[in-house]
Amino acid sequence: MKRFLPGKFANLFIATALSGFFCAAAMAQQSVWPTRPIRMVIPFGAGGGTDVIGRLLAQKLTERLGQTVVVENRPGAGGSLGTSEVARAPADGYTLLLGSSSTHGINPGMYAKLPYDPIKDFEPVALIATNLFVMSVPKDSPVKTVSDLVKLSQSAPGKYDYASSGNGTTSHLAAALFVSMSGAQLTHIPYKSNVPGLTDLVAGRVAMMFDNITAMQTQINAGTIRPIATTGLKRNAVLKDVPTLDESGVKGYDIRGWFCMLAPAGTPAEIVTKLNRALVEIVALPEVTEKLVAIGADPETGSPEDLKKLIASEIAKYKKIIQIAGAKVE
Repeated sequence: MKRFLPGKFANLFIATALSGFFCAAAMAQQSVWPTRPIRMVIPFGAGGGTDVIGRLLAQKLTERLGQTVVVENRPGAGGSLGTSEVARAPADGYTLLLGSSSTHGINPGMYAKLPYDPIKDFEPVALIATNLFVMSVPKDSPVKTVSDLVKLSQSAPGKYDYASSGNGTTSHLAAALFVSMSGAQLTHIPYKSNVPGLTDLVAGRVAMMFDNITAMQTQINAGTIRPIATTGLKRNAVLKDVPTLDESGVKGYDIRGWFCMLAPAGTPAEIVTKLNRALVEIVALPEVTEKLVAIGADPETGSPEDLKKLIASEIAKYKKIIQIAGAKVE
């Protein structure tokens, strides 16, 4: 004799079975991630320090994950445009952000309103590296030292400009802090990315520019620009003959940048863990370490929780620096 479940119990049974099926399917999909190409958004222009590191990671992740990692540059608004694009992307592990101290340290204190929340909109994956900034001038500039630049600018207030990679970027803030602490009389000229700013520095159309060593290394080696100071309290191994700003009379000046990988909030923990493991292993590779050091970056990584704590502490730190420098987005 056949027995039939009452309608509401049958519906419940079917719904429960389907729920279990879809849950199992989702878990299976995560376990085999990735099954298609991954998009890595770099929120700055091609050729800059973030771009150089991002493309290196994309190559190594492609080799390690078995799927192509495609780099997409989305510059603008101090990195906010590309960053907000990733914040709105599906949390499925197929869109990643190469974030930085600009996007997740400085911007929260620089902009009154951001199109993304640096904490709530992202899953931290891993810190990649830290790096110092370098102050450089055109090769034909009469400026040889930091003191020279301060004196020259004070002799003709408003005449000399400094370039940055955009309002609110580390390039801008590092220079604004220098101006505030040194008394230099320099006018800020923001560019959409560091590349056109560096181009004008090489051409002598601006007097000075701060950028990370990674971004300026090629031009420094080519002799088209001259480094006069770095931003840490200790000299950089690549530019060991270049004094720090602290050594050069701007006592207590200390600022550095960093690079990290993030995913949209809600990205499954299994995917974040797999990505973190891959990145930690990649950064430890001798050829990657050597490449990062050669371009002026210091390899440094850790867990997603480590990165989460770093971002929170850097937001607080940079807010204080912004106040000291009097920097603002115009």
